[in-house]
Amino acid sequence: MKRSGMMFIFFIITLSAALAGCGQTRTAPAPDNLVVVDDLGKEVRLEEPARRIISLYAAHTENLFSLGLDEEIIGVSDSETYPPAALAKPSYSFREDAEKIIAAGPDLVLARTFIANNYPDFIAKLEMAGIPVAVLYPENIDQFLLYLQKLGRLTGKEQEAAGLAAEFNSRLKTVEELVAGVPWQERKKVFFETTKDITTCTPDSNAAFVLEKAGAVNVAADAPAVKQGSTIASYGQERLLASARDIDVYIAQKGEMNKVREEEIYLRPGYQVIKAVREHQVYLVDEAVVSRPTMRLLDGITALGRILYPDCFKNI
Repeated sequence: MKRSGMMFIFFIITLSAALAGCGQTRTAPAPDNLVVVDDLGKEVRLEEPARRIISLYAAHTENLFSLGLDEEIIGVSDSETYPPAALAKPSYSFREDAEKIIAAGPDLVLARTFIANNYPDFIAKLEMAGIPVAVLYPENIDQFLLYLQKLGRLTGKEQEAAGLAAEFNSRLKTVEELVAGVPWQERKKVFFETTKDITTCTPDSNAAFVLEKAGAVNVAADAPAVKQGSTIASYGQERLLASARDIDVYIAQKGEMNKVREEEIYLRPGYQVIKAVREHQVYLVDEAVVSRPTMRLLDGITALGRILYPDCFKNI
């Protein structure tokens, strides 16, 4: 066969192969470096953005939904409250055997440091089964914005994560401008109750951030953490009552950590000397919006702002 004829046949074969590929969906090549360093300093490597995710912490679940994920979330923790769509997902617990999660076949499990520190065998079993586990827990706002970036990278939602960060900063600026109009001498002095054991929040916690941005003066800003790495600070009744005259407003978070009722605080022995108790300035706020690292921290700031400075926050 002449060379020109062979070239023509080769051209026809090549063209046919190319046409056969038309109409077929082509997947983008997997990134070479989809790597995130989690809060344990461990590199979490994925071949492609996660599409079968199990979240073992309610904040992770909420933030995944905020990024626009839903079908990709194949399992959640057993303590979900928000958003409503999370309640319809299959639930998993780190207190159970890891085999249940392994059988579900996730390509990513999201945990937090509490789980890794207290249930290390559970995490190890997942990783031995070849399941990537990212241990993430942002303890303050700077870490929260970095955490959103990591979550976006792991799930292929980096643009959405950047959008959430921009929204957070924009709304925060609006609140800061409102609070700036409250003179320092008129700022309310606040005690924030974390648990019934009269603990409060550490100065570097999400709750302390919410207090600060709402314009509160935290009377327990120097309270030491109950243990290293914790955002719960010890305070005690003796120190609380020593500051009784200075406490304009008493705020208690209500939720799994602190199942408290407002009337109960008023009836506690010795509390009648606290200025906020005498003047009926005791309020409960949802733990999820003041301590949980999600976009709803902004709602927590607004909720506290309306308690402390209702005129200032009436239009927000």
